Amino acid sequence: MMKVLSVLRRLKLRPKRTVRLVMWTGEEEGGIGAEQYFNTHKGNISNFDLVMESDIGTFKPEAIQFSGNKFATAIMRQVVKLLKPLNVSALTEDFGGTDVEPWQKAGVPAASLKTANEKYFWFHHSNGDTMTVLNSHDVDLCAAAWAVTAFTVANLEHMLPR
Repeated sequence: MMKVLSVLRRLKLRPKRTVRLVMWTGEEEGGIGAEQYFNTHKGNISNFDLVMESDIGTFKPEAIQFSGNKFATAIMRQVVKLLKPLNVSALTEDFGGTDVEPWQKAGVPAASLKTANEKYFWFHHSNGDTMTVLNSHDVDLCAAAWAVTAFTVANLEHMLPR
């Protein structure tokens, strides 16, 4: 996700609304990092347009998983069309994730990047879970998919409907 901000900065893209990168720990311990961030910022919930997580590995991206109302979903279907050159052409509505769950429960649209993660548990939570096992091309594709999604949504005339 840090690469997403780098891409936007390098391209000198400044959307209408802020794109924020947040990282925390504690998912496996009950989502305590996500819950703490939500509790700290829920007073500004009306300023959060879309929350996105990337939690199933940085493999070749396949689709955007999305949770939102039918109006937000219709808009996101159009956004996903921009990802076709990356072979990310599907929007699925089967998404729920620990890291964004508090936001989803509060009605904020949420998304995750579905990847070809068949090898996820080969490395996850092992001594082999290092940056050296990542495929740099897949990392670039994931960053590009999130950069396009984040910029496009942040640059829409209006926030995604709730």
